[in-house]
Amino acid sequence: MSFADEFESNLVSLAHVLQKKYALLRDLDKSLQENQRQNEQRCEKEIEDIRRGRTANVTPNAHFSEEAIDEQKHSVRIADEKVALAMQAYDLVDMHVQQLDQYMKKSNEQMRREKENASASNLENSGEAGKAGEGRRGGRKKTRLATAASTAAVASASTGMTSTGMDLDLPVDPNEPTYCICNQVSYGEMIACDNNECKIEWFHFGCVGLKDQPKGKWYCPDCATVKKSRKGR
Repeated sequence: MSFADEFESNLVSLAHVLQKKYALLRDLDKSLQENQRQNEQRCEKEIEDIRRGRTANVTPNAHFSEEAIDEQKHSVRIADEKVALAMQAYDLVDMHVQQLDQYMKKSNEQMRREKENASASNLENSGEAGKAGEGRRGGRKKTRLATAASTAAVASASTGMTSTGMDLDLPVDPNEPTYCICNQVSYGEMIACDNNECKIEWFHFGCVGLKDQPKGKWYCPDCATVKKSRKGR
């Protein structure tokens, strides 16, 4: 049983225990009120008797009879029992509050670990995806958002200027891998050559004259030429 299930089970039992204790408190309170009412009546009568000189039932050196004193002591015992029941109810609730605090602490810690694991997993997956893209068979079509370096490569491809000849404020990552016959970083849609021995592997659509994804196998210009020459022999 998990901590949450155990806490929920204890919480259900707590309601029943508190209900019984509160019912007993109500009974004790009624008994206390009745005992106090009777004692007040007895004391008032004995005070009246003392005034009239009828003190036969009054103990020596006392103002009230033994019966009246016993009733007062009984009221004190009932009151003490009510306090004890109230303390027990408080301790039970406090114990469950502490258990709830522990559960919340464990739950928050578990959520924190799950977030850390999820972040680590995302980083690992993104790293593997990057390796798959740089590697060979991640799929025939490769699409990725252009980074700052990729933007510079697109601009240089469209204007005929080299990246060193452009006055750009954009940061360029010198470690980003390059592809295609243009020897630029990846951007836009790219296609993989189906020749396993292709040295370049990935090509920009525009650089190889493609607008749409071709059907079937596709070979880059160099590999296609080598393939045709081998067939001609």
